[in-house]
Amino acid sequence: MKTRIYGEDLNEMLLEAEYPDWFKDPEASVLERTFSADIFLGKGYYKETYFEGVHIGYGNLELSKNTILNFESEFETVEMHFALNGHMVTDSDYFKDSIRFSPGSHNVFYTNGFKGTTNWSSRYPLRMFEINMTPGFVEKYIPEGHQLFDAFRKAMENQQSAILSKHNYPITLDMYTLINDIIQCTRVGLFKRIFLESKVIALLLLQLEQINSFDAKGTLKSLKKEDVDKMYAVKELLDMNFRKTDSLIDLARKVGTNEYTLKKGFKEIFGISVFQYWKGLRLDTAKTMLLDEGLSIQEVSRKIGYKNPQHFSAAFKKQFGIVPSSVRN
Repeated sequence: MKTRIYGEDLNEMLLEAEYPDWFKDPEASVLERTFSADIFLGKGYYKETYFEGVHIGYGNLELSKNTILNFESEFETVEMHFALNGHMVTDSDYFKDSIRFSPGSHNVFYTNGFKGTTNWSSRYPLRMFEINMTPGFVEKYIPEGHQLFDAFRKAMENQQSAILSKHNYPITLDMYTLINDIIQCTRVGLFKRIFLESKVIALLLLQLEQINSFDAKGTLKSLKKEDVDKMYAVKELLDMNFRKTDSLIDLARKVGTNEYTLKKGFKEIFGISVFQYWKGLRLDTAKTMLLDEGLSIQEVSRKIGYKNPQHFSAAFKKQFGIVPSSVRN
């Protein structure tokens, strides 16, 4: 099985990646490789991790200009796609309409082979996370009696490419946490495979639960599109400046809304309050610092905006069930 990426004019093949049949290699529990983003006219990387039945891809790219690439793949697959940052538009004869992703959105696809063109904007860094699985693996988890799920299952049975919903869904904090756990996993061999497989299933569960909780059209029940955009703008402000302690009123004013709409809308989209999201973001960053950067508890506490290390330790224990000093043990 292969994936091929061509330049805009189709004359230059930038990448041809070959995989074992459904990523199965009898001599390895987990296989990994990384591609440089130089082929995409920018900087960064795309990292792959795969094992039997599952392919995980994470891209972190900064493009020097708007880029159009042509993709071909030979897989029959269900893809869980998460646009962590950046904007992209994909067109293919396999789908009736263009597939558009803005930051903080996700959806699920089924393709039986794929050929199409993706337009990536260089305005913002591009971060994407995707998981490919066999249809047989996913089908047993899809609920029955829901319009979107039933149509998606039928498409897989007929081997017709399909997108689960014409509307994308917001990535919640719990989803971000699982994605970060997968990206940051340091286990090796069989233990890494067991860990990753459990996180993949948990992430699929969150996707399906969220979709099931929305109405059959996959739309938010009370927010206008402009308000949805404002909620994502607040999330971006928090992501970029999580050390700041802006009030709800200040955040609302920055994106052109009011406190009531911000409180109600943010929780409806992300399933969590603004304060809970901001607090979780800080503590997840602290956990990564403790694990990867070797900083002291006092240094981490100061870097994420806690003036008192004791208050930081108490919040950390409440969030993760352990004290910060236990992370390194």
